[in-house]
Amino acid sequence: MMIKLRTGQAPDKLTRHDFSLRFRAAFIDPAFYVEEHAISRLEAIAWEAYIDGRKAPITEKAGIGYADPSYKLSSEWVETKRKLDVAQLHWADQSNPSRVLLICGSARNDGTCPSEISKTFRLLQIAKETLEKSDIQVDVLDLSLLTSEYGRNIHPCKGCVSTAMPLCHWPCSCYPNHSLNQTNDWMAEIYERWTKAHAVIILSPVYWYQSPSPLKLMIDRLVCADGGNPDPTSTSGKNAAKAKKLEIAGWDYPQHLAGRAYGLVIHGDVTGIEGSRRALSDWLDWMGFIDAGAQSKLDRFIGYYEPYANSHEALDKDESIQEETRNVARAVAKTVEELRTGRLQAIQPILSKPRPK
Repeated sequence: MMIKLRTGQAPDKLTRHDFSLRFRAAFIDPAFYVEEHAISRLEAIAWEAYIDGRKAPITEKAGIGYADPSYKLSSEWVETKRKLDVAQLHWADQSNPSRVLLICGSARNDGTCPSEISKTFRLLQIAKETLEKSDIQVDVLDLSLLTSEYGRNIHPCKGCVSTAMPLCHWPCSCYPNHSLNQTNDWMAEIYERWTKAHAVIILSPVYWYQSPSPLKLMIDRLVCADGGNPDPTSTSGKNAAKAKKLEIAGWDYPQHLAGRAYGLVIHGDVTGIEGSRRALSDWLDWMGFIDAGAQSKLDRFIGYYEPYANSHEALDKDESIQEETRNVARAVAKTVEELRTGRLQAIQPILSKPRPK
């Protein structure tokens, strides 16, 4: 097969003038004016990095274990990969306590514009208390910090996988990109937390029939966990032609997070809960996660067609969804126990996939 790259979509680089406008947007506060000369010097350095495309200014040779030991990898990527390798060993060590990652998918918290905590976070606290009673180690990932913390980012997936699966690296090597000021990428930490967990419970509201944007950003960036290439030197970084050749020659689509359990708590006020819950279930199933049974996948309305202003009061009264949330946590805790002892795998058939991807 002839390798052909389709190009012509990306625009030209910014002009020096437009670059200056974007760079200085971060310094519009008059308090910065006293440092005008310093800002100008920083701008000149940033412009040079942008024009030169210095994505990873600090690199090191890959070394033994990589297809091209002499290839220079981003030192930041190397450190993230090292942490993932350690986390995977921690996950596999039977002497370590069981660990569940609780994810709050809501963008709302009381530290930013809404001025109030989310119902999702309250449900997460119920799940947390339930898991802790089962001697489960709980890790809380509150994605609403994207809206309320300085410099906290989950950058969007660039879609490398759609060019070729081996171009999508595990962990993602698209970020940080210092030449484009795409830094402070939270995913480097989030990959480690997913890897260390024996189970994940996602709790989320429905925003316009779908998952909230912070949750969707994380989901898209986890594409590298399902089929991603752990060796960027095999594609010389982002060499698309090399990646296409690798996939066409035969790619095994490794599932880096397979074998973990999951549960879901999805809530809304009018519609969309079933579709959102089903999409999340399908995604996790595809990645090789194992659902914790029928009671682990919950979708419910809170304050159906009632005003938003009293939705917390509606949750106060809805003791059923509170108990159902506890049941999600209980089901996940039991499944983790069965998984870690090997009893669950013993009754599951081992089947080959006729369509590996």
